[in-house]
Amino acid sequence: MAQWTSAVGAAQLARLLNSQQDRPAGPGTRRPPAYRALADGVRLLVLEGRVPVAARLPAERELALALSVSRTTVAAAYEALRGEGFLESRRGAGSWTAVPAGNPVPARGLEPLPPEALGSMIDLGCAALPAPEPWLTRAVQGALEELPPYAHTHGDYPAGLPALRATIADRYTARGIPTMPEQIMVTTGAMGAIDAICHLFGGRGERIAVESPSYANILQLMREAGARLVPVAMAEGLAGWDMDRWRQVLREAAPRIAYVVADFHNPTGALADEEQRRRLVEAARSAGTVLVADETMSELWLDPDVEMPRPVCAFDPAGSTVITVGSASKAFWAGLRIGWVRAAPEMIRSLVAARAYADLGTPVLEQLAVNWLFGTDGWERAVELRRAQARENRDALVGAVRRELPDWQFEVPRGGLTLWVRTGGLSGSRIAEAGERVGVRAPSGPRFGVDGAFEGYVRLPFTVGGAVAEEAAVRLAAAARMVENGGTSSGVEAPRIFVA
Repeated sequence: MAQWTSAVGAAQLARLLNSQQDRPAGPGTRRPPAYRALADGVRLLVLEGRVPVAARLPAERELALALSVSRTTVAAAYEALRGEGFLESRRGAGSWTAVPAGNPVPARGLEPLPPEALGSMIDLGCAALPAPEPWLTRAVQGALEELPPYAHTHGDYPAGLPALRATIADRYTARGIPTMPEQIMVTTGAMGAIDAICHLFGGRGERIAVESPSYANILQLMREAGARLVPVAMAEGLAGWDMDRWRQVLREAAPRIAYVVADFHNPTGALADEEQRRRLVEAARSAGTVLVADETMSELWLDPDVEMPRPVCAFDPAGSTVITVGSASKAFWAGLRIGWVRAAPEMIRSLVAARAYADLGTPVLEQLAVNWLFGTDGWERAVELRRAQARENRDALVGAVRRELPDWQFEVPRGGLTLWVRTGGLSGSRIAEAGERVGVRAPSGPRFGVDGAFEGYVRLPFTVGGAVAEEAAVRLAAAARMVENGGTSSGVEAPRIFVA
């Protein structure tokens, strides 16, 4: 019986490996042998989760042809990986990826570190901030006061609590988009909303157009749902969408769904302007594509003079083309797993019916807590605290990275929670691996792309500030030196225990 559970084709593996090329070696820098470079490349892909554990690798001859190297080089690389515990083989069954005993299985997404690891590791993997107290505590206390009547019911509300659905609908109406409660479904976070939408509209083999780059966890969710991702490159810097490319993709690929983040895009921080929003909705309507607009960052403008465009759904108020996804997790706290969907009533009914076979509904107490926040001034005051904290962290991180890594390039976003950084010609994957060794965790660019794109980037969220931001930049600089030195730790200090 084979031990592998999936397979990676030779052409696909070659694309992933070719995306890892470092900048040209400087004078006196010794390049590793070809087999060693190949083994290191495969190991990086496994450690990052971009090639899953227990994935069957191509036969030696197939991979040699795809990479234009000798079969001896591939055989030697496979042998090195077997010796390090990253590959297992059996005659007649082939070779498949593994992790050495005692190593954690690599995550496919961007899961936060466990709390016990935070003493020695600065975590820049998860774009989430601590709860804005005292508002979390007050919201839970308010929810407990409202709980008794609901405790006498079955507690299952597949579309969400009627009171919260009405409150969310009223908030859209106040923003200039008339909305009925029947147009709202409450979900378990934005991920729960996207999952329900993908299962309803994006079945196995369906095309989904996505921004390139895009949010890593959503890309992985779509891959695991069996979707065929069609990347659409973002415009340079913070310019937002490239509308010529969007029109071409929607016209030629005819994707069933398109997923976009118009408000402080994750990871670039770009803010799509009103004309881009109008044109994208028109193009999606013409192509028969359902446009999923993720507005989880829409309230996180950080500079006071930012003028927010109208929401994407303002150009499709009936909700027949645009499905809007919102969440309390980014603007308030990631631990409060409440999201929502706004769409046409018939679309909401279909989503609710499909959801019944997944999670039945969202926790009542958390819904009551969000409803309390929306019904008082708690939400606005908490989000203002969140903006102030993210603004302070952004400015501290930007200053620290500019001092410690002057070759790294980025534009400073005016909102959101993330900085998209070009790493001066170094491999983002190798920086991420070296960062783990020196005590800083930063996801590499390819996590946010399709098929190995964005190797020369890392994403840095505004989750740390002050002295911690300074130390994070110092450790990133140490990781960059390790990559420049060919992976050695010469001249790099061991990480210090650091408690924020």
